[in-house]
Amino acid sequence: MKPLQGIRVVEFEGIGPGPLAGRFLADMGASVTVIARPTPGAVHQRMDTGVENPLRQGKSVVVLDLKQASDHARAVDMVVASDVLIEGNRPGVMEKLDLGPTVFASSNPRLVYGRMTGWGQSGPLSAAAGHDLNYVALSGILSLSANRGELPILPPTVVGDAVGALGLAFGIVSALHSVKERGEGCVIDGAIVDIVSMLGMLMQWIRAAGQIDGPEPSLFHDSPFYSVYACADGGRITLGAIEPQFYALLLNKLGITNVNPQAQYDQSTWPQLRARFGALFATRPRAHWCELLEGTDVCFAPVLSVAEAALHPHNVARGTFKMLDTGAIEVAPAPRLTPLVGQLYAGAPR
Repeated sequence: MKPLQGIRVVEFEGIGPGPLAGRFLADMGASVTVIARPTPGAVHQRMDTGVENPLRQGKSVVVLDLKQASDHARAVDMVVASDVLIEGNRPGVMEKLDLGPTVFASSNPRLVYGRMTGWGQSGPLSAAAGHDLNYVALSGILSLSANRGELPILPPTVVGDAVGALGLAFGIVSALHSVKERGEGCVIDGAIVDIVSMLGMLMQWIRAAGQIDGPEPSLFHDSPFYSVYACADGGRITLGAIEPQFYALLLNKLGITNVNPQAQYDQSTWPQLRARFGALFATRPRAHWCELLEGTDVCFAPVLSVAEAALHPHNVARGTFKMLDTGAIEVAPAPRLTPLVGQLYAGAPR
């Protein structure tokens, strides 16, 4: 299913989250036209290694010099004829180009004007440069990505840029529904720091319950049953056996008979049991633990490299990744939509 067929999007090409939001919309059927600069920016030049840019996949690309009157006029005409505009410049840049929201207020009052930034359109940091890591740091989420006393680290571009892109895409689709119902367009202030903070809603609930971000031992950082462990061959595995029945099954699978599963949340036992788990997992290679625990209710998964993830049987069965001849990995669109009544989904969309 392509629910956004018929929706016309103009994307003023930037880096990272703006184009990714456009790709999300294109995957859902929107017709996305990218307005690219005549001279690529520094990041695009660095990434130009002969590998196809996945953020342009499924889109049309038009190269325009917005400082030239004829190209500027063409860009305006494209936006006037579209449903959505996506831009990822610093606040004020589109206004200086005479392409801000007020330009289209009368010519296209149904326009959804999507603005993707790190800090937002307002606030003391709005004019400052930043990147994924900085936005996640300011949201408070980065501090939760490390065990006590360790430096936090994030997978690059995922938690900030990609989450921001998904948030902007959600805002655009929501606004399109509003346009359909009310006939009025809107401007979307898609600040990455806001969107990441919003997605921390569950974390804030956990924090309010005293289970994270405080002086007490944390289930997510200090418990033996929610952690990452090293294996004999240098591989890593993860456990997430939070629920009592899953924890009891984990102890059974590991052959640990002298630990009371009813005492799972006795925090005084956590350091010793965590060390015991660590020593046990270090006695066998990752493959051994996968054979013993994967697919059971102990809440287990191996820590895979990006290349390994593309070859994992579960991901292969779902068609989540596609290995290209160049060695690059293509990711299938998500989430997947199928008719409420009709043939069951048979594979990943391509």
